[in-house]
Amino acid sequence: MRRFCFLIFGVLFTVGVLVFGSSAESVSVRGDYVEVRTASVFAGACHFNGEVTTSGRDALMAWHVTFGSWNGVDLRGVKVLAIVTSDANLSDADAVHRSELVIDDGASYLQTVAIVQALKKEYAGPLGEVNAVLRAPIKFERDGYAYSVDAGGIASINVEAMPDDLCCKMPNLVWYSPLVPLSNRKVGYTANALYAGDKLATQWQRSGENSAFYGSFSF
Repeated sequence: MRRFCFLIFGVLFTVGVLVFGSSAESVSVRGDYVEVRTASVFAGACHFNGEVTTSGRDALMAWHVTFGSWNGVDLRGVKVLAIVTSDANLSDADAVHRSELVIDDGASYLQTVAIVQALKKEYAGPLGEVNAVLRAPIKFERDGYAYSVDAGGIASINVEAMPDDLCCKMPNLVWYSPLVPLSNRKVGYTANALYAGDKLATQWQRSGENSAFYGSFSF
């Protein structure tokens, strides 16, 4: 009888690990995120209307995983930058997105495979067709509400907080949403952003505008 009880306990324990463990796995990745668009996301109505059909077709998206795993692979510390382009404003529901992913070369092979799978699954819409996965050294630094990202000379981001949290005090002037769901979403001031690649899209550079979003991502 005693052996039978131990056997039942063991079976229940195994089932619990399989059920609850897999559930926890599906919501276990989180970290810091920043994006820059080629259009002002916080501006007056005239400025927005002047850009909406001619600009905003490109973006840089950057993630720094601070906690979590995917399919059993620990992703803490992994850094990724995505270059996204389209033939229409990225907010257009009919816009077809294309992208490249740049994975920090400090990530292992298993981490690279896992993070690419995770991003493709969770952010299929904003990434669209992923045309290439590149490896390069990525620097992702966050100092309070200031972000600095550099992906091996391929692309770079320098974003600062807007003064006085204007995006929260004047929400009617925020014309777009971040490309990915964020907690504590803020509009950022783009001191400089650069795409210097030669494969996916035309090279571009933006500076001195309210064209960024930042916050915490999770999935």
